[in-house]
Amino acid sequence: MADNRIRKKILKGIRILFRCCLILAVAGTGCLLAGNYFVKKSSIKRIIDSGDESLPSVDCILILGCGLRPDGEPTQMLKDRLDMGIDLYFSGAAPKILMSGDHGRVQYDEVNRMKRYAMDKGVPSQDIFMDHAGFSTYESMYRARDIFQVEKAIVVTQEYHLYRALYDGNCLGLELWGIPAKKIRYGGQRIRDAREILARNKDILYCILQPKPTYLGDAIPVSGDGDLTND
Repeated sequence: MADNRIRKKILKGIRILFRCCLILAVAGTGCLLAGNYFVKKSSIKRIIDSGDESLPSVDCILILGCGLRPDGEPTQMLKDRLDMGIDLYFSGAAPKILMSGDHGRVQYDEVNRMKRYAMDKGVPSQDIFMDHAGFSTYESMYRARDIFQVEKAIVVTQEYHLYRALYDGNCLGLELWGIPAKKIRYGGQRIRDAREILARNKDILYCILQPKPTYLGDAIPVSGDGDLTND
């Protein structure tokens, strides 16, 4: 009899624990989905079409890095971002381009490769600025404001990423509009979409707390000479 009572208590405790875990899981998922919805809803009206005849006057086109292939060439996603940004530059949408990406290691250099790609397409070197420490979307926006003195910009990235980029920048006081790169479905996009939900919630906290980026430094106004960012 005593063993039965102990067994029942254990089973009851397990059921209670399971219910608590289930409630926490549902609540956590609800919070994640709510945060995801909030970021998208707050940014969607800032996404415009590249052919919009009423493009706003901005300081620069901000192109966000997203990786290089093992041979050092831009990935297809990055090429699509670069091509859209370059087309906007030649259409007169902005006088400068700001390339923001990861150059935290000597052997890995997104931004110089991005700049070279744009120069090969005919963009003058002095019109291309490089942010060598754009290690995350949040840091790219923070440094665009504080280092490059950007006030208004057109942000170019894939649409799924554009919501968060615009949200981060607008929370930091930038006046941004977003133009998505070519709309195609890339391999592994479902995983990116899932990760982006987590990233949007993470950046809500970043925008509340507003931590400083990994590196800051002297101002290099985007209105000047992009060759000042060469290394």
